[in-house]
Amino acid sequence: MANEEEFEPLIIGFCCNWCSYAGADLAGVSRIQYPPNMRVIRVMCSGMVHPNLVIDALTKGADGVMICGCHIGDCHYLEGNVAAENRKEAIELMLEDFGIEPERFRLEWVSASEGPRFAEVVRDMTETVRALGPSPYRV
Repeated sequence: MANEEEFEPLIIGFCCNWCSYAGADLAGVSRIQYPPNMRVIRVMCSGMVHPNLVIDALTKGADGVMICGCHIGDCHYLEGNVAAENRKEAIELMLEDFGIEPERFRLEWVSASEGPRFAEVVRDMTETVRALGPSPYRV
């Protein structure tokens, strides 16, 4: 029981350069408090995140993965976020194949002006993953 109480999840966050990474930056400069559990990886577009990257992170020790991108219709690359949305189904099927709870993955839209929303999304994801406990792939 003591280990479960001390568990702090490791969440990998793939954030698009143009919106969600800027939203994370706004949360930081605005000093909005949120858990330090997410390790942000800046990508140029959420549509560039291949499903294998998500599965690799989850099978190599991450407790959760979140992809954050621009809102639909606001993508710097026109339809990259639509590609990310389409890949979500493939990722969910792969999670099932690997025996990973679907709640360990999330796709969220966060714009550059939504620092508070970014903080809330990270808080919610952290609590969800904390409740699930450590990943079965965690060493």
